[in-house]
Amino acid sequence: MPDFNQRIIAPSLLAADWTILGEECRRALTAGGDWLHLDVMDGHFVRNISYGPSFVHHVRRSVPEAFLDVHLMIERPDQYLQDFIDSDVNNISIHLEPEYDIGETLKRIRDAGISAGLAINPSTPLKNAEPFLDQIDLLLIMTVVPGFGGQKFMEEETMPKVVEACRTRSIRNLSFHIEVDGGIDAHTSEIAARNGANVFVAGTSVFKAQDMAKALEVMRQN
Repeated sequence: MPDFNQRIIAPSLLAADWTILGEECRRALTAGGDWLHLDVMDGHFVRNISYGPSFVHHVRRSVPEAFLDVHLMIERPDQYLQDFIDSDVNNISIHLEPEYDIGETLKRIRDAGISAGLAINPSTPLKNAEPFLDQIDLLLIMTVVPGFGGQKFMEEETMPKVVEACRTRSIRNLSFHIEVDGGIDAHTSEIAARNGANVFVAGTSVFKAQDMAKALEVMRQN
């Protein structure tokens, strides 16, 4: 079983300079990033468009050794899943909110030998995810409304869900990481860790930092 007390920092490529994408990926890993987080947006589920499977595939070619954590903020992840599986990623997180066969999609991810994640928005009750918690390796609790970077961390709306997820994981003897994404920096990562999160997606606070290595280290140690 993974050590859920060990902090994992996942720099978000949404905040990187895409004109030098490969260099930015290597810089994040060299500075101490554990995973690379990729936010895929379709302009329907969220009001923004980011990138698709070809971008993810390019990242994999740039950093073949990296753990790629893909977050599908799209209306029908089941229809595009194979494209991301074929990009040789390590984790794929799908959202609870759209209407599609969530259980079957999670099964397809795991059957491909990939870690399966389930993501919930700040307004989504954790109880809605409970039927699927035994099918996942990671629970992603959004700490901002998804779609855009640089938003304010929604502590009151989301931290009780982190606490509840920890409790449920223990009571049901389940095994999944608890990841937080949105407004994560040295201060908010400490709040999330105190409540039970162990994976931290950080974009602006990492890629825009004057000293990326120091920013990551502070986030890990706080």
